[in-house]
Formats: sequence, structure tokens, C-alpha cells
Amino acid sequence: MISVVKKDGTKEDFNVQKVVVAVNKSAYRALVTFTDEELDFICRFVEERVKKMHVSEIRIAQMHNVVESALEAVNPAVAKSYKDYRNYKQDFVQMLDEVYKKSQSIMYIGDKENSNTDSALVSTKRSLIFNELNKELYKKFFLTVEEIQAIRDGYIYIHDMSARRDTMNCCLFDVQNVLSGGFEMGNLWYNEPKTLDTAFDVIGDIVLSAASQQYGGFTVPSVDEILEPYAEKSHRRLIQKYQDLGLAADKAQEVAWKDLEKEMEQGFQGWEYKFNSVSSSRGDYPFITVTAGTRTSEYGKLVTKTMLEVRKKGQGKAGHKKPVLFPKIVFLYDENLHGPGKPLEDVFEAGIDCSSKTMYPDWLSLTGEGYVPSMYQKYGKIISPMGCRAFLSPWYERGGMEPADEQDTPIFVGRFNIGAISLHLPMILAKARQESRDFFEELDYYLNLIRRLHQRTYDYLGEMKASTNPLAYCEGGFYGGHLGLYDKIKPLLKSATASFGITALNELQQLYNKKSIAQDGAFALETLQFINDRVAQFKKEDGHLYAIYGTPAENLCGVQVHQFRKKYGIIENVSDREYVSNSFHCHVSEELTPIEKQNLEGRFWNLSNGGKIQYVKYPVSYNKEAIRALVRRAMKKGYYEGVNLSLAYCDDCGHEELDMDTCPVCGSKNLTKIDRMNGYLSYSRVKGDTRLNEAKMAEIAERKSM
Repeated sequence: MISVVKKDGTKEDFNVQKVVVAVNKSAYRALVTFTDEELDFICRFVEERVKKMHVSEIRIAQMHNVVESALEAVNPAVAKSYKDYRNYKQDFVQMLDEVYKKSQSIMYIGDKENSNTDSALVSTKRSLIFNELNKELYKKFFLTVEEIQAIRDGYIYIHDMSARRDTMNCCLFDVQNVLSGGFEMGNLWYNEPKTLDTAFDVIGDIVLSAASQQYGGFTVPSVDEILEPYAEKSHRRLIQKYQDLGLAADKAQEVAWKDLEKEMEQGFQGWEYKFNSVSSSRGDYPFITVTAGTRTSEYGKLVTKTMLEVRKKGQGKAGHKKPVLFPKIVFLYDENLHGPGKPLEDVFEAGIDCSSKTMYPDWLSLTGEGYVPSMYQKYGKIISPMGCRAFLSPWYERGGMEPADEQDTPIFVGRFNIGAISLHLPMILAKARQESRDFFEELDYYLNLIRRLHQRTYDYLGEMKASTNPLAYCEGGFYGGHLGLYDKIKPLLKSATASFGITALNELQQLYNKKSIAQDGAFALETLQFINDRVAQFKKEDGHLYAIYGTPAENLCGVQVHQFRKKYGIIENVSDREYVSNSFHCHVSEELTPIEKQNLEGRFWNLSNGGKIQYVKYPVSYNKEAIRALVRRAMKKGYYEGVNLSLAYCDDCGHEELDMDTCPVCGSKNLTKIDRMNGYLSYSRVKGDTRLNEAKMAEIAERKSM
């Protein structure tokens, strides 16, 4: 009889069934199920190796080596899982030490990686510390050595590592489907609302509950279409109420309409209070977006116009009102509805007025040129942005990735993204040059690295149970989301996208020939086209909806500079500033007119269909004429356009103007400042402090064209 000597010196009889249990656990972690034949092979392999040692005792470390050899012969991925778990105690000591150091920094200094989080709050501190632990667990148990090296050096960046193993990324949540006929939330049954004020309350609860079960942007698409029937129901009830009180029909109609307007206003005010003051279980304020603008009925128009008016007026005490950040508002622009003399021109003007005061709404063209307008023009389907800029690839109702026939139509509402991984393009070019390798071969290596990560993420998330997000998976929030609580969500993932992000395209061009993309851009364009071609090939071969994403680097814009400097030093116009450029945007410091910037960035527009936004800075004070002209121009070009001002409000006297650092009325520096972070707005200053990181503040300080 052979004994196994444990780490603590105790002995135990060798039992091959314990090997079976251990290897099955490792296989489960690697999403593998062994066949009976494979398990028989492993058992025979281990028993024969142990017998050949001709010893009466074998140390546990030796036994582990034998089992690893058996697994290498059967499945190397499981062998890695086994080895990783075997070394977990030693690794956990180091891991927890790193988490502890970061937790101390969060507790006593704070964290500005995400501008939507207020790290002064106890709940946020707890969430941030948990996120650090989850991030380390993700790296330890999900990534290969090759992948860890790539992210550590900085050639790729895996977004949201703290949440990627648990849940989904950005989505277009189907609130209308959840509401229809009633639904269950938190073990309570909610009947479908019968009035507008109840609809506002219930939708607010749905949004906060569902948004906390994912990460990234949470969009409620076409909110005017959702609220329209509830507004009509309330109006009819109010008319009946006043007629029952003895008012004539015309008078009852008039008074009821005024009540409806007030109900609508209070509903949107309630959302603004709720979405900007109630943090989610993740510790942040959920990134909520609503889109609207295409409904032509009196009720649909009332929804959009009231929402814009509430945002324009702001929230706060009298004399100190300022606009809130959430929900982000996106105006859906149809030239046939909103053009000069068209039926919704007044709604368009309300949007321009709101943008001139608050920067929102952003504007999405449905009838210009390009991908999003083409889907609207051909199928009548709106592709609302998820969060600040992510867009879904088409998924056809019967054909899937490709239409089954001419009658097949795409589905967008209710779908989602499973995560983004971004390429650091200047780093990859610098590496190729240093190693005398072809840039595109080097780039292809990292594209394939991201591809494998996405494939593994689809497989891993598919094992999740629907009970992890009941509103989405069981109550119809996601497309096909009527699963049982204990069903796996794998069927829903077939229509989910995964993003290949790109950053610092401008710095890539600078490194290539010392010219910006505004001065040249040809190599940047060639690179982006290469990425599109390769990802299209991956998509066809893998059967997954991959997409190209112009990354909105928030904290990443500074992280990538330090990664580049560490490997390749400081290079003029590449790594000599504290930040790199976002996405395919021209450098913020260049002297470009808004029209020049629209034209220059248009070259890259249709090569980033998985996520993009175009914005220009308006160096004029609340100039509606300039904003109107440039928005209409952007809509003709098929853009998703953002208005960029720099809003500032004195918290002492209530004075407001663009881009002030000291109040000219009372001399106070106690200001609230709102700047465009990337595709969204954020506080660059709150009561003398900022929620933005130093790199982003450095970028804001140098903005001329953005």
C-alpha cells in the first residue's frame, strides 16, 4: 500500500478516486467535461506512474506533478486549471496583499478611475474594494500567461475585469416588453401600470434594479414610444374625472391636458432625482441613457418635449439650478420628421434649445449615410446607442447573422454586449519596429489574442443561470429572455456582440510618420481597415457578432501613456503628454473648425460601427444658430453627434456661464463644472474637487477642437 504525505506531514492511503474528483473540479473551472474514457486514461496513467516509483510513500507535490502530466496528455487547458488551483495558496497571499494595498488607497485617498462613482461614500468604497479582488481573481483563473503578459505590458486592455466573469456589458433593455401584461420583481408581482405617474415609478424601479445586475451603459430605447400609451390612458381618465365633476367636454379636455403636462413633468423630475442620487449595488450611479424623438402623436411629442424642458430647467434650489447628468438623452433625428417645415420641427427646436444650455441631447442621425441610417431606412429599425457610444450589429429574426430572405428583419431592442477589449495601437507599432517585425503581423497576433478571449467569454457566460438577472433573462428585458430561473443563458448569447476596441489612432499616425491624423491619417485609415477585414473574417469563422469599437478611454487615456513610456520611452506627440487621444478623434489641441473636425473624422466613421461618436467644441456662448447649423450638417452625414460646451455654475451665488474658474459675480471658487468626458458628461469639478483623473483633466485643459 502506498501512502501520500500531505503538506502538513500527515499520511493518507493513495486512492485514485481522489484524483478523479480533483481533475473533474479543474475541468469544471475550464468549462470542460471529461468522458469516461478520458477519466480511465488519467487513472491508469497516475497508477502506473506511481507504481514505477517503487516507493511506499509519495509526497503530495510529486503526486500533483504526476496528475498534471496525465492532464497534459488529455487536455492542456484543464492541466493549466489544475496547476493554477494547486498554487492558489501562495498566489492568494500575494493577490490579497495587492488588494489590501489598493483598499487602503481607496479608503483614505479615494478613487477616480470611473467618474460615475463617488468614492467618498462607504457603499462605493466597499464596492471598489470588492472590484479589486474580483479583478485579481479574473486574472488568476480566467487568463492565460500570454494574455496576462499582454495586458501587463499594455498592448491590449481588458475593460471591466472586475465584472466580466459575472454578467453582461452595455444593453438596449426592453422595458416595454417587461411592462406588458405585468412582471415579477423581487418576489413581488407588478401589474402593468394603468396611469402615467405609476408608469414612471415602475420604470424607475425596473431600471435601477436591472442596471445594477450588469456593467456599462444601460439604455431605454425610444422612451417616447414606451410612455405614449400610458400618457393617453392618464389623459382619458382625467377627462372622465372632470366630466364626472360636471365640466363640459371642451373644458374637461383643456383642464385634463394641463394636469397631464404636470404629471409628465413630475415623472421626468422623479427620474432625474432617482437616477442621480440612488447608487446601484455596484457602488456607482448607473450609466442610464434614454432615446426619443420620433413619435408624432400629441402624447409622443409631449413625452420628448417635456423631457427636454425638465433637463433644460435643471434641478436644485431656486436660483441655483443646474442640469443633471443622468439619464443621458439621445435625440433620434429623422430628416423627414425633423427637417425644416416637417411635422416635428418644433420638437427638433426644443432639442437644440436644450443642447445649447445643457449639452444634451446628443443627436443620432437616422436618415443620413452609413450603418445606423441604413437599418432605419431599409427596415424602419432604430439602433439606439448603448451607453455613450456602443452600437449593436444586426441580428436577423430568422436568419441570425445574415437575413434568411428579403422579408427577414433585424432585432436590436433587448440585445446586449458581452464586453470590450481594446488594442493599444502605438504600443504595437513600437514593438514591431523594435523587433524588426511587420506591424500588421504583430497586430494580427493581438487581434487573435482578443478573439480567443471573446470566445472563452461567450462559453463561460453561457453557463450562467437566468436567476442571476431575472428581469433580463426571465421577464423579457433581453431578447428571448423568458427562461426559467435555473435555465442556462447560453441561448441568449447568440445575438450578443463582443467588441474589439481601438485607442490612440492619432498617436499611431504620429509614431508612424510624425504627422497627426488631421495632417495625414492614411496609415491610421489603413490600420483600421485591416482590423475591420480581420474581424469580419473572425466573425464568419466563429459565428459570433464581433464589432469594432472606438474606445472612450477615461482612465485608460493616462494608463496607456505610462505603459508606453515604460517600454519605449517618451516620444514627441506620442507619449510626451499625460494622455492619449480617444478612439479615432483628432487631437484635442489642434486648431480645427467644427466643420474641419466633422470632415476629418468622417473618414473613420464607417469603420467603427460597433461604437462611435463625433463631437465638436463650440467656442461661443449658448449660440443656438451655430449649434443648429452644425447638428443639421452632422445629421446629413449620418453622424451620432455631441455638442461640447464647458458648463460652470457658482454654488454660492448661482451665477452660470461657460468655462469659468472663478465666479465673476461673487469671486467664489466653489463651482460645479460639467465637461464632456468622452461620449458622455461628467463633473470636472464639484465643490472645489473633481471626480476625474489627472490625465483626463490634463486633456480637458488643452481642448480647442473638442
